[in-house]
Amino acid sequence: MSHESVLADLALRAPDLPIITVELSTATVAEAAIALDVVPGQIAKTLALRVGDQIALLVTRGDTRLDNRKTKAALGGRPRLLDPAETLAVTSHPIGGVCPFGLPAALPIYCDESLKPFAVVYPAAGSRNTSVALSPDRLAALVGAAWIDVCTLPEPTVG
Repeated sequence: MSHESVLADLALRAPDLPIITVELSTATVAEAAIALDVVPGQIAKTLALRVGDQIALLVTRGDTRLDNRKTKAALGGRPRLLDPAETLAVTSHPIGGVCPFGLPAALPIYCDESLKPFAVVYPAAGSRNTSVALSPDRLAALVGAAWIDVCTLPEPTVG
C-alpha cells in the first residue's frame, strides 16, 4: 500500500509531479545518489523520530547527521529513531522508501534548513526504487512542514 498511497496523495495535491522509478535501489542515500545521478546532499532522507511521547518526521539532506543538542533545543527532547516495524506502522512506508507523502494519519513534519541550498531535492516516494523531484520550498509547502535547524552538515573534504 505504501507506494500506492503516495501515488494517490500526489495525484490529489501535486498531479504535476511525476514519480521517478529507477531499476536500481534508492534505499540508501549513496544508492539513491547514484541511481538519480545527483549529489548525496540532494537526496531528501525522511527520518521517523520519537521525541518524548511525540512521533514526527524530519526531512533532511542525505549527507547530514542529526544533532541531538539542536534537536533537543528545537523539539524539546532527545530524538530517537523509530525501528523499522514502528516506522512502517506510522508511515506505511518501508525503510528506504520513507517519505512525508501518503501517510495513514497526520504527523508533525519538519524540514531541516540544510535542504535550502538546493534548487531540487529527491525524497523517496514510498518504495525502495521511487522518488520525486521538487524544490525544498515546495516539499515543505506540500506536506505542511515547519523549517528547523537540527542537523550538522558534513565536513568539507580537502583534496
